[in-house]
Amino acid sequence: MAIPANAAASMSFPMINMEKLETEERGAAMEVIQDACENWGFFELLNHGISHELMDEVERVSKAHYAACREEQFKEFAAKTLEAGEKGADVKDVDWESTFFVRHLPASNLADLPDLDHHYRQVMKEFASEIERLAEKVLDLLCENLGLEQGYLKRAFAGSRGPTFGTKVSSYPPCPRPDMVDGLRAHTDAGGVILLFQDDQVSGLQLLKDGAWVEVPPMRHAIVVNIGDQLEVITNGRYKSVMHRVLTRPDGNRMSIASFYNPGADAIIFPAPALVGAADAAERNEGEEGTAVYPRFVFEDYMNLYVRHKFEAKEPRFKAMKADAAPIATA
Repeated sequence: MAIPANAAASMSFPMINMEKLETEERGAAMEVIQDACENWGFFELLNHGISHELMDEVERVSKAHYAACREEQFKEFAAKTLEAGEKGADVKDVDWESTFFVRHLPASNLADLPDLDHHYRQVMKEFASEIERLAEKVLDLLCENLGLEQGYLKRAFAGSRGPTFGTKVSSYPPCPRPDMVDGLRAHTDAGGVILLFQDDQVSGLQLLKDGAWVEVPPMRHAIVVNIGDQLEVITNGRYKSVMHRVLTRPDGNRMSIASFYNPGADAIIFPAPALVGAADAAERNEGEEGTAVYPRFVFEDYMNLYVRHKFEAKEPRFKAMKADAAPIATA
């Protein structure tokens, strides 16, 4: 059965005005964060501290770079994809996107990427610094919300060299056959916390909630946050990563700049001891211990599995990591 589009569109998408976190309305804002992480997997940040001028410049240089350096190449790909589809080939395993990836941590590759001028590199470096700061602030808010000590999630991501952090710069150009191919197929994100600066003029991002696809509303100068698989594991299922996708449109070129603040490659991921059993505490007798629903594993091992099964359900990935788990030294 096809999943209905926008069947839950009337729901109020969770939005957090970060300025309210410094006022007497902090409690209400934290309740929105809790509901978003537990029931949506997504929320939108307003007044997050990144200057509008910087965001406008990131948008301008990113769209200019696509037009100058990537558009013609994409048109060749698009023509071949449409021709194959019209001849009967199944192109549902193709994504209608033009993308490149900038790595920031543990070591930057920004200077090595071709076709980026000096100004673009400087703008992206400044933006990455601001997004990294915001990601760590979000992690601290999540620690507070979960009742974990401050800095727990950042330390859980650290590994031996600190977190991995990078930005995927994408364009989703107009598609004359949106019935034939998706912009990006449905998936959950493998990592930790994802911060997205998306086009406010061209929609397309949707998440799956309660069996229906719900649009993530484009808002000027907002940052969209979504929960990755690793936060679901660390919270022992209290927070949820959710399936999301990008639809194609016959008009408009959607910009997407998604930054991924993930664990380090050798970070050992496991449910936080303070949260183990929290979800089923009411069902246990006094003195009984809770259970870790999710396995313990090395993040790089999970990623090696994820790249082969990205567009499939996440639950078999968790089961596979549990089945293949070997003892991991923690000292």
